[in-house]
Amino acid sequence: MKHTSYESINRHRRFCIAPMIDWSDRHFRYLVRLLSQHALVYTEMITTGAILHGPKDRLLRYAPEEHPIAIQLGGSDPQALAECADIAETHGFDEINLNVGCPSDRVQSGRFGACLMAEPNLVAECVDAMQTKVNIPVTVKSRIGIDNQDSYEAFYHFINTVQQSGCQHFTVHARKAWLSGLSPKENRTIPPLHYDYVFNIKKAFPHLNIILNGGITSVDTGLDFIQKGQVDGVMLGRAAYHNPFILSSVDPLIFDSPAPVTSRYQLLERYYDYISTEISSGTPLKSITRHMLGLFQHQYGGKRWRRHLSEQAHTHSAHDSVDKALHIVKTAADLTRT
Repeated sequence: MKHTSYESINRHRRFCIAPMIDWSDRHFRYLVRLLSQHALVYTEMITTGAILHGPKDRLLRYAPEEHPIAIQLGGSDPQALAECADIAETHGFDEINLNVGCPSDRVQSGRFGACLMAEPNLVAECVDAMQTKVNIPVTVKSRIGIDNQDSYEAFYHFINTVQQSGCQHFTVHARKAWLSGLSPKENRTIPPLHYDYVFNIKKAFPHLNIILNGGITSVDTGLDFIQKGQVDGVMLGRAAYHNPFILSSVDPLIFDSPAPVTSRYQLLERYYDYISTEISSGTPLKSITRHMLGLFQHQYGGKRWRRHLSEQAHTHSAHDSVDKALHIVKTAADLTRT
């Protein structure tokens, strides 16, 4: 399968959609692609064990329209990661990303995720093993530190060690992670943001491609960081998931390209065909509509849109469910104008 070129993938990294467990499935990624043709999308984290011993064809499934697409791997065994990277490249992914940022207990018990920040030499070994197997970029997504190993010096040591393996691309969630005492959800908000760590790393390693993640809630904010040269790109996660239509401004603002859609209604028209195809293939409607709940965030009728899709997605056909929800929104909008 054809991959996106190195030069092109660097451009796409200017704006990325974060890998989010339980959310970044192929249905959400397809919705994102209708909103932005250029943003780099990521899979959920997929463990090496799941790929090597599980239903890899289902786990690695994606639509051709999703390119450029990166796969995020979870693991710490260099040989297993190399084998999975090879499989992912064969499946046509444009980038391999190693998870060194997830703080959950389940991930730690498998010796991968954020706990690997304490073992930069092992991370470098993993990256090197994958790079020798594939011709596509191998990247790392990390935190700025863990527990009490949260100084800038420790973060610098981690980046410096891993980049010596040849890794040129780092996405950094600008918070440290507490490996015990905080839930994954709390680890996304309670540890304070330290953008200065990430900006200083970019200054220290100007040849590296540094992507900032964490606390960014708008495309405009991300563009400001890029234009100031503080980082090479930004990654949005939950802000984009809960209010996906903000992504309609990504292509004009970040990539100087026309927006694929100019309204939520136009987006839904284009998403209908995908929904119908998936339903006819046996996909439950609610597996798709759950990613659409925030589409009318901050719009009149938005709450009723969410309620209708949540409660009625299993009782109607695809078009009926979405059309009824859309009618509710339009009615609410019309009432505000009378």
